[in-house]
Amino acid sequence: MNATLIAVALSLVSAGAYAAAAVAQSRLAGRTDPSTGILRLLGRGAWWSAVGLNAGGALLHVAALNYGPLTLVQPLGALTLVAAVPLGARAAGRRVGRTEWRGTVLTLLGLGALLLTAGGSAPHETLTLPEALGVGAATMAVVAGLSRPGARPGLRHAAASGITSGVASALTQTLTVAVTDNSGGPLFSWRLLTVALLVSAFAMGGLLLSQTAYRGGLGAPLAVVTLANPVAAAAIGLALLGERLQGGPVSLVLALLGTAAAVRGVILLSRAQARATDPGEAAAPPVPVVDPVPSRVVIGSPRRADGTPLGVEPLAAARAGGPSHP
Repeated sequence: MNATLIAVALSLVSAGAYAAAAVAQSRLAGRTDPSTGILRLLGRGAWWSAVGLNAGGALLHVAALNYGPLTLVQPLGALTLVAAVPLGARAAGRRVGRTEWRGTVLTLLGLGALLLTAGGSAPHETLTLPEALGVGAATMAVVAGLSRPGARPGLRHAAASGITSGVASALTQTLTVAVTDNSGGPLFSWRLLTVALLVSAFAMGGLLLSQTAYRGGLGAPLAVVTLANPVAAAAIGLALLGERLQGGPVSLVLALLGTAAAVRGVILLSRAQARATDPGEAAAPPVPVVDPVPSRVVIGSPRRADGTPLGVEPLAAARAGGPSHP
């Protein structure tokens, strides 16, 4: 089995693990009071199941990066949304909607086009220490700019989360290639130590940024994270790691079309998932209707000598059934 097939297979299983973890976390959040602290979650088996699935997905993703380039592995992360559609629908006891099917088809078609253009060789190049420091500094500057107070903080934090996660994946590839390839230099060096620290910082930062991004909802921030991640990683792969698209200009056009289709599919999926998972506004309780005491009294209307308004029968006459007297 060649390296490309191994990378694709590992990425598919990784996406499935991430999707199962997302569904587990969503169900746990639905059964947990918003004020529940993290310490109480640590005592629940569902929480540790989600943590285990996330850890398994991360390990499979790292293994895939050892066999495939960033331009191949990172876009396959969008399959997490595709896999989460049937899993989430089954967990919620509903059918997959038409919008979700459209998003799934568009995402799969777009990823198929990207797979045809991505380089198939296993990665061999790694980032030098100056390149790693430059990538880290640029990422921190972008994240600082996106994290400033202002309008639409959820989407900006989501973009920062996707960028930091994508950069962490690119740096992780340098670690895996250096460890498994003897030509990558000494196993213990300042370069690898620096890259490892950057990976840890960006991975944790991406997680925290995603948590703040989802405070205002799930749909739009999830789409931004899913799209920003492969863009950041692929940019590093194409600019610094010598990755190339196969087929020349034709492949570039095909890659752009595939990217557009995948972007549209991810947006449709995220909107459908937001409608399916975000609770709607609670209906207002019915207001009890009390029969009012009939009254035709008009302020300032002319009255009889006994004070009864004109047009209203006197109470005694109404009870006796007799005619009213003007």
